[in-house]
Amino acid sequence: MTHPVPPSTDTGAPAPPASRDGEDRSARIAVTLFPAIIIVAFLIGFLFPAQTAPLAQYTSVALGIIMFAMGITLTLPDFALVAKRPLPVLLGVVAQYVIMPSIAVALVFVFQLPAELAIGVILVGCAPGGTSSNVITYLAKGDVALSVTMTSVSTLLAPIFTPLLTLWLAGTLLPVDAGAMAMSIVQMVLIPIVAGLLVRWLLRSWVARVLPALPWVSVLGISYVVVAVVSGSADSIVEAGLLVLLVVVLHNAFGYMLGYVAARLFRYPERVARTTAVEVGMQNSGLAATLAAAHFSPVAALPAAVFSVWHNISGGLLALFFRARSARQEKAAAQQPTVQS
Repeated sequence: MTHPVPPSTDTGAPAPPASRDGEDRSARIAVTLFPAIIIVAFLIGFLFPAQTAPLAQYTSVALGIIMFAMGITLTLPDFALVAKRPLPVLLGVVAQYVIMPSIAVALVFVFQLPAELAIGVILVGCAPGGTSSNVITYLAKGDVALSVTMTSVSTLLAPIFTPLLTLWLAGTLLPVDAGAMAMSIVQMVLIPIVAGLLVRWLLRSWVARVLPALPWVSVLGISYVVVAVVSGSADSIVEAGLLVLLVVVLHNAFGYMLGYVAARLFRYPERVARTTAVEVGMQNSGLAATLAAAHFSPVAALPAAVFSVWHNISGGLLALFFRARSARQEKAAAQQPTVQS
């Protein structure tokens, strides 16, 4: 999912209000309907596996389109934030690649998951930040600019960290070809993002007109991946669906909590803590599912497919919780008596 309020245009000037409002409104509608659309996609793949199984051969193309759309939404100020506020960005990216893989390994151990499901859970944990985290951060009244930068940096680092962490943490479960996985990530993630950045730079006026449609590109792309992945693991859903759902819910919840706690331990303000919580808890499950299906098996892709459904539901609930907290704090501040000098 592309971010809702671009902090600036390519020149560093504020984005036109009409463009901002259109993209903002489109992103909010998309993220509100996203869980329902993903659930429908999940059911289509589950109920009609034979008819939807051929879609699996094009999941890498769908993911590339999602990443291309993400690249189009990015601007130079998104990356300039790394130089202006390096420590919060560093905390978010390090937490992303430390907390979620660690939780994944712990859950695999506690629930004694079979090898294919275990490597799928670990792969979700080793994925970069989710593309819908930016919209959820906005709805949660977090720091959107920081969220965009964290997602962008963790995604650009994915060709290095995702295969290496998967090899290190899951190499004893199944053979892991880290080199082939890294090349897949370069082809499906890095190249499309760079292409999107170039298109944004070369065709600025055209891009401004299509920005409101880009959240829907992500929605449809991830829905396609979910249909394809679920169609290949329908039997496993019947056998282990509830167990996978429990593991996914715990993985996601601990990610939110530990991401928030990590930011607070470093004495960052509430908005940064909310942003870090969302960034850590929400994963690029589309990437994890595509990699699992391509390099392991459809069963290994099941945790990522379930995660794709769940983390968008939980993200919306988390945003509601944070917004309610902000409303209570604002009300309490308004009721405090004014101290006269």
